Amino acid sequence: MTAHTASARPLQHPNPLALGVARIGYEVRAYFRQPDSVFFTFLFPVLLLTIFATAFGEQEYGRDAAGDPIGAAAYYLPSMLAAGILLSGLQNLAIDIAVERGDGTLKRLAGTPLPVVSYFIGKLGQVLVTGAAQAVLLIAVAAIAFRVPLPASPEAWLTVLWVFLLGVLTSAVLGIALSRVPRSGKTATAVVIPIVLVLQFVSGVYLQFSLLPEWLQNVANVFPVAWAAHGMRAALLPDTLAVLEQGGEWNLAGVAIVSAAWLVGGLVLCALTFRWIRKDT
Repeated sequence: MTAHTASARPLQHPNPLALGVARIGYEVRAYFRQPDSVFFTFLFPVLLLTIFATAFGEQEYGRDAAGDPIGAAAYYLPSMLAAGILLSGLQNLAIDIAVERGDGTLKRLAGTPLPVVSYFIGKLGQVLVTGAAQAVLLIAVAAIAFRVPLPASPEAWLTVLWVFLLGVLTSAVLGIALSRVPRSGKTATAVVIPIVLVLQFVSGVYLQFSLLPEWLQNVANVFPVAWAAHGMRAALLPDTLAVLEQGGEWNLAGVAIVSAAWLVGGLVLCALTFRWIRKDT
């Protein structure tokens, strides 16, 4: 009776959300087991902030409302946070998924009960965890090592939070979509890194955005990384520096609109192009 009842029970399929949450831990551990990924996506913005703060330490980028100068570390902190979003999301996932497709990992996953949505949850969760840890490390290094004054208002930190969350999710889904472009895992780095570098340079991550030609600023404002950097500057820099922005003011509505548009577009691209197995090789 008991055996018959047990055998008659329908098989219970694992919840895709639960599988995805469980996979986040696996993805985070796998990420930190790759020294090259840790350096070039996790620690690289911290290294660049240190270089900029040291090399341009005597340069003044403006003054706050009290008349105190804004140094290189304070000015470049928002840009490095935006760079971290791009590296953790777009570069990391585009290369990682292309490599997994090339070495047969995705083919093996296709033969398991793991749903695609659970795989995506694992990847997005890994980016959120590592990106948040990177942002905290960047802010801590800026405040402790370079004495960068941090905002005291809760509104500023709320802006940092939503700009980060929207930026990292947008960057992640675009990374998943971009992973389709490399023909193999061996060429993924050569394809993805130049795209990321160009986006950072034209978006004013490594260069002062106000010094770029107006036409290049207009081109940069098509892409979300420029808006992520703008949003971080709006949160972390004094209002006196808003005059350096295109339009002469902080435009948080633009940050939300452009980033959300790319997020929706990225989700559509993922749905249309993602496959466990590449069929055009």
